[in-house]
Amino acid sequence: MVQKSTKERKWWAQFDCLELGSGWDEKDIRKPQILIEDVYGDSHPGSTHLNKLSEQAKYGVFESGGYPAQYHITDVCDGCAQGHDGMNVVLASREAIANMVEVHASAVPWDGMILSSSCDKSIPAHLKAIARMNIPAIFMPGGSMRPGPDMTTSLVAGDISLREKRKDAITPDEIRDYKLTGCPSCGACQFLGTASTMQCIAEALGLALPGSALAPATMQDILWYARKAGRQIMKLAEAGITPDKILTPAAFRNAIIVHSAIGGSTNAMIHLPSIAREIGYDLPMELFDEINHKVPHIGNMYPSGQYPTECFWFAGGIPMVEEYLKDMLDLDVMTVTGKTLGENLEDIKADHFYERNLGFLHNYGLTRDQVIVPPDKVTEIGSVAVLKGNIAPEGAVIKYSACRKEQRRATGVARVFNREEDAYEAVVNHKIHPGDIIIIRFEGPRGSGMPEMLMTTEAIVCDEELNGTVALITDGRFSGATRGAAIGHVSPEAAGGGPIAFVEEGDLITYDVEDRSVNLTGIHGKPVSPAEADAELARRAKAGIPPRPKRRGFYKLYTDHALSAMKGGGLA
Repeated sequence: MVQKSTKERKWWAQFDCLELGSGWDEKDIRKPQILIEDVYGDSHPGSTHLNKLSEQAKYGVFESGGYPAQYHITDVCDGCAQGHDGMNVVLASREAIANMVEVHASAVPWDGMILSSSCDKSIPAHLKAIARMNIPAIFMPGGSMRPGPDMTTSLVAGDISLREKRKDAITPDEIRDYKLTGCPSCGACQFLGTASTMQCIAEALGLALPGSALAPATMQDILWYARKAGRQIMKLAEAGITPDKILTPAAFRNAIIVHSAIGGSTNAMIHLPSIAREIGYDLPMELFDEINHKVPHIGNMYPSGQYPTECFWFAGGIPMVEEYLKDMLDLDVMTVTGKTLGENLEDIKADHFYERNLGFLHNYGLTRDQVIVPPDKVTEIGSVAVLKGNIAPEGAVIKYSACRKEQRRATGVARVFNREEDAYEAVVNHKIHPGDIIIIRFEGPRGSGMPEMLMTTEAIVCDEELNGTVALITDGRFSGATRGAAIGHVSPEAAGGGPIAFVEEGDLITYDVEDRSVNLTGIHGKPVSPAEADAELARRAKAGIPPRPKRRGFYKLYTDHALSAMKGGGLA
């Protein structure tokens, strides 16, 4: 294999000199060179172990005759940013990480690269960078955290945090016990949030090795996947298989089918269009809706279902989902194995992957069908929907699989807030009433960076009086762990003059998942016709919107130039 950087090395002698000064020897500098980049750091459990995966990937590259170089860009955690202004920069961090990978991948003519991450924004950042750079690449997932006590997840935090703010509702021992047990290991949190969803999406797109998504982070299997990735990147480089041969429209359609089937995070509806945009493909939001009308929801994972993600992997993971949905998927798409999806499924079956791991599931007293339901036994089709109407002309999204059926259609009184923090305080202090519809706006990409509303949605579902009766509508986004009637990504956003900016306290809002609609249907408590509602919104719009606060640095760059959530929320 001819090294890609041969010409550049002859052009400038210091190139080799600098690598020799880094500990390489004269034979190393003539080998194919592989960039191995991760988000290793002490920031949170999803990143603290990634150095071990990268080390194994390095061994695989060495074994196959290449020479690897490690780079790091630590990511941040949505959980640590919850409830304060830190959440405003979390989505923007996706762009920062992708841009830094671009810098690292551009400064040297690498023959290939392996990128490793576990969590919400770093995975889509890495997938964006893979698409953008278009050199042979493999994504290496960081796997799943161990379950908490009694098969719980770290999202017990919602109940703990709400009761902590209410007088005599919780004891110090309860709080301490949760903190000591909620995150018992490294890896992505145990529910099918955005972190776990995006690991699955990477595999469904064909960019991760078959079976690697959500492997338990504490088991040896994940190290074996990393070693295999190191060997396989050399084969991709030799064969010249670049991401544009993998990230085809058919691959994105496959990924949306898998997303629908497992009940994935609504954040994938931001990330997938943004990844597609990097490869030059416009992914219409309507495709999600089309597919979710057809695909059986077979993943029984929290928050839409009952079990933590480790159990999903033991039950067969993404390969089992793809096996069940073979008739819906394009099996001819290319993947990072150098083989098609159909060939991968045959190989993984021959390797006894399904039988070998099923015994671990039996340790929990579970069967495969309890975690990944056979399609002929499902009771629900799809998991997410795109709603449109006079307050969301470009669209809004809801994960209806995590919402009670009786709450998938409602009319309620608008309770309007311009900051999530104010809405949360209203819930905590019993100022929200059953049947209300909370509106939180100016929280879109250009408004405040598009923070997630998990703190507020969890407060609602953990309140016995409000759970199942109160909906939340926002131009912000939600955690993949969000439960209840939560409608987000409302576009155009309020900061761009979207109609949601002109909803007023006491107006009536109606949404209907089956009809895919969300509308202002009453003015200050009085029902009105659609024409009257449109006229009133137009009248209110004449007053304009309040100016945004002054900002600086990267945060200003992002909020000044971010695209609509319907376009992926990336930088224009």
